Amino acid sequence: MRALVKIWVDARRCGERLARDRSGLAATEFAFIVPLMLLMFFATVEISTWVAVDRKVTLVSRTLSDLVSQATSVTDKDLPNVFLASYGVLAPYPTDTAEATISEIYVNQAGVAKVQWSKTATVAQSGGNPTAKFAAPKRKPGDTLTTLPDGLKVKDTYLILSEVNYQYTPAVGYFLAKTGVKLADESYTRPRQSLCVLYDTQICPTL
Repeated sequence: MRALVKIWVDARRCGERLARDRSGLAATEFAFIVPLMLLMFFATVEISTWVAVDRKVTLVSRTLSDLVSQATSVTDKDLPNVFLASYGVLAPYPTDTAEATISEIYVNQAGVAKVQWSKTATVAQSGGNPTAKFAAPKRKPGDTLTTLPDGLKVKDTYLILSEVNYQYTPAVGYFLAKTGVKLADESYTRPRQSLCVLYDTQICPTL
């Protein structure tokens, strides 16, 4: 009987000591919290970068239309520099997945918006230096622009339209699609120095 009592007392004392022991509690709590902390950290970094790149894409679009609208005419020699200056806004993010299009739009007397000229360019690396390379045009002269906002449909006026597409690839593909997210923006600007911005013509076209 005494043996059973002794066992019971010893067991109770061990249980009390175990209940008071907190030496491994922090490690246990840390093991539970670490996955959640890492999840929140990487999600914050990834989404913050995504938002920052999206803002950069908007700035590229505005810069491109703004630079072209300040000219009275442009040529194939001028436009690569304009594209490169606009793409420079993306730094420090890579530009190899960026594509931009600059177009001049004419709103005729019927209120129909028509493309007068259009150029599309991507960024390529040549000898370690970025260069703008013309790509297949997104729009063609004479195409009707159906997405022009009603507030910009002023008859017999010209608009400079810039469109930028960017494929953002996340560093950690658990929070966004591993293939990336397509970011896009567009900007309209009216010519500032003349009625239109000439390209390969001496008079403002009205296709």
